[in-house]
Amino acid sequence: MTIAIEKDNNGTVPEEIDISRPDLYINRELSLLAFHRRVLAQVRDKEKPLLEQLRFLCIASTNLDEFYEVRVAGLKQQAAYGSVQAGPDNLSPNEALSRISVAAHEFVEEQYYLLNEHLLPALEQENIFFLKREQWNEKQSKWIHQFFNQELLPVITPIGLDPAHPFPRILNKSLNFIVSLKGKDAFGRDSGMAVVQAPRSLARLIQLPEELIGDDSTHVQDFVFLSSIIHAHVEDLFPGMQVTGCYQFRLTRNSDLFVDEEEVDDLLRALEGELPGRRYGDSVRLEVADNCPEKIISFLLRQFSLTVKDLFQVNGPVNLNRMMTLPDLVNRPDLKYPSFTSSIPKNLGRNLFTSIREHDVLLHHPFNSFTPVIDFVKQAAVDPHVLAIKQTLYRTGANSAIVDALVGAARSSKEVTVIVELRARFDEEENIRLANRLQEAGAHIVYGVVGYKTHAKMTMVVRREGKKLRRYIHLGTGNYHSRTSRIYTDYGLFSSDEKLGEDVHKMFLQLTSLGRGARLNKLLQAPFTLHKGILERIEREIQHAKQGRDARIIFKVNALTEQQIIRALYRASIAGVKIDLIIRGICCLRPQIKGISENIHVRSIVGRFLEHTRVYYFYNNGLDEVFCASADLMDRNLLKRVEECFPVEESKLRKQVLEQGLELYLNDNTQAWVLDSEGMYTQLIPEEGEEAITAQQIILQSLAENV
Repeated sequence: MTIAIEKDNNGTVPEEIDISRPDLYINRELSLLAFHRRVLAQVRDKEKPLLEQLRFLCIASTNLDEFYEVRVAGLKQQAAYGSVQAGPDNLSPNEALSRISVAAHEFVEEQYYLLNEHLLPALEQENIFFLKREQWNEKQSKWIHQFFNQELLPVITPIGLDPAHPFPRILNKSLNFIVSLKGKDAFGRDSGMAVVQAPRSLARLIQLPEELIGDDSTHVQDFVFLSSIIHAHVEDLFPGMQVTGCYQFRLTRNSDLFVDEEEVDDLLRALEGELPGRRYGDSVRLEVADNCPEKIISFLLRQFSLTVKDLFQVNGPVNLNRMMTLPDLVNRPDLKYPSFTSSIPKNLGRNLFTSIREHDVLLHHPFNSFTPVIDFVKQAAVDPHVLAIKQTLYRTGANSAIVDALVGAARSSKEVTVIVELRARFDEEENIRLANRLQEAGAHIVYGVVGYKTHAKMTMVVRREGKKLRRYIHLGTGNYHSRTSRIYTDYGLFSSDEKLGEDVHKMFLQLTSLGRGARLNKLLQAPFTLHKGILERIEREIQHAKQGRDARIIFKVNALTEQQIIRALYRASIAGVKIDLIIRGICCLRPQIKGISENIHVRSIVGRFLEHTRVYYFYNNGLDEVFCASADLMDRNLLKRVEECFPVEESKLRKQVLEQGLELYLNDNTQAWVLDSEGMYTQLIPEEGEEAITAQQIILQSLAENV
C-alpha cells in the first residue's frame, strides 16, 4: 500500500543555513509541560463524559507531580552543582527553571479554576456533592465527628514544634497541616506551632452514608475530603490550647534513584537500599492552602530550603490526584465512557502456535484484546512440546497473569529466562518482588546490562515440532501489563518467521551472556543499529527527493528529542521530503520554518486512550517500509537503552498500520493539536460542514462492527 505524495522541487541544504542554531529547538522540559497542558485541556471538553473530565484533571495533576519529582529535580541538581550546560535550545538549568516556574504556576492556576468553576458545579448538577464544613448538617457533623474519633484520632500524630520536637521529616507528596496555636500545654510549653501528618492508610475522599444525604432531596451522593475532617476537629488534638490557624501543605521531593552500577556487585540489593530514601529526597516544590499567612509560608519555605518560585498557593485540596477514586465510587455509567469489548483477530484460533505458524498476527491494543498475549505465555507454560520461554519484563503490574504463567513453567522444569528491568521508574519495588518470586520458582533471572536499561518488549518460545525446533515470538511497542493495555494504544506482533526468531534469540543472548553483538537479519536494535538505521533511511529519502522522486516520512512516537534525528529531518525537509510527525508528548523540533522545516508538520493526539505506539514509515520510492518499535526518538532510547524495532512485512498488516495507525491519525480533526514554528499548539476544530474525524472513536466503531 502506498501513501499518496505531492511532488516538490529538488532541494539542497544551503551552506549558510546552520541547522544547529538554538532558535531551531524547543526546550525539552517546556515541551513536556505543553503536553501536560494539552491533557489538562481535556477537562474543558464538554463532549467528554463528566467523570472522564475529572479523570483528566487527576491525570494532569499526577503528570505535574512526576514532572517535578524527576525533571525539575534534575535541573535543580544541575543548578546546585553550578552547571551552565545547556541543551540544543541553549537554555541553562537556571534559565529553564525560571521559565518552568512561570508555566507551571499558570498550569496550577488553570487546574484549580477548572475544579472550582467547572467540575464541582457540574457534579452538583448531577447530584454529586463535595460538602464543605459549613455545609454539614447536624446528622452529618455528628457522623463525621464519630469518624474522626474512631478512624483518625487513634492513628494521627500531632507534633508540637520546640527544641525537643524539631520539624518532622515530611514524606514525599503526603498530606500535612501546619497549625498555629495559642496558650501553654501541660508542660508549660508555648511554641505556637505544630505539624499534623494525615495518616497514609486512610482514603482522602470519604463518602457519607446514604442516610446522611443532604437536606435537599436532590442530593444523591455526598463526599467529604479527609482534609476537611481534620480541619474541623484539629482542636481535639491540642486539648486546652486554642488553634488560631490550620493550613494544609504538601511537599514534592526528588524521586529519582541513583545507583552507581559500576560500583555495585548486586543491583537488586543496591536498589532495595535506595528505595526508602526516595520518600525523603531533596525538596523541589511546596503546595499550601491559599489562605495560609505569609509568615507561616516563609517558615515552611525555610524549612525546606525552597524559594517563592517553588511555592504554589492553591484554592482547594493540595492533592487533586486523590480525586481519581471518585469515578469508581460513583455508579453513574452515564457520566463515564461507554464500555467496549476488545476484539480478537478472526485469524487467531484457539491453538496460538498453529495460527502463528500459518501467518503473522498483528494486535492493536486496546482495540484488540491483550488476552492472546497472556494466552501465548500460558499455552507455552503447559505445552509439553515447549522447551524454553524467554521474556523481557519492564512493567507488568501487580498480580500479573503472565508472571503466574512463567512461575508455573519454571516449576514444571521448562527453561524460563526473564530479563527484569529493576530500574523501571516508580515500578522498582514491584519488579524486585516479581524477580524474587520468579527466582524462587527456578527461573533464570537477569537484570539487563550495566549502564543500559532493557526497554525492549520481547517474548520467545522454543518448541519442538517433529525433528526440529521452532521459535515463536511476540514483539511489542508497549509493556506486558494487562491494565495499561486497556488504556494505552500499542502494537504487538506474533510471528514464527525464522529470521526474526533468530534475531530475537541473538538479542536474548546479548542480554544474558558476554560477547560482541551479532549481526541481525531484520530487527533494528538500540543501542547498536536503530539510531544508525533511522538516519540511513532518512538519508535515503533525501536522496530520492534530490533525484526528483517522491519522498515521504511519517513517524508516530511519544517524544522527539535526539539532535541528530532532528537535524536529519531538517535536512530532509530542505531537500523536499514530505514529513508528518505524530508526536504525543515532547517535540524539540520546530516545524513550519520557511526554508528549513516548512515540509514538516507536527501534531499531537490526546484522547480517551494514551497514544503509545511507535511507528516509523519510509516511502522508499514506493517500496513502503513500516517499522514498529519499543523506542522513542530520544537520546536515552536510541543510545542508552536496549530496544527492539521490528518490520511489519506482511502486506495486509502493513496496510493496517498505514491506514489505521497513521493516515487516520493524520486526518483526525477533533483530538489533534498542531504545533507551529513558535512552539505553540492549537487544537483542530472541524469547520462548518466538515466531517468530524476522531481516530480512536473510528477504530472503536470499526471494532464493534467486526466483532
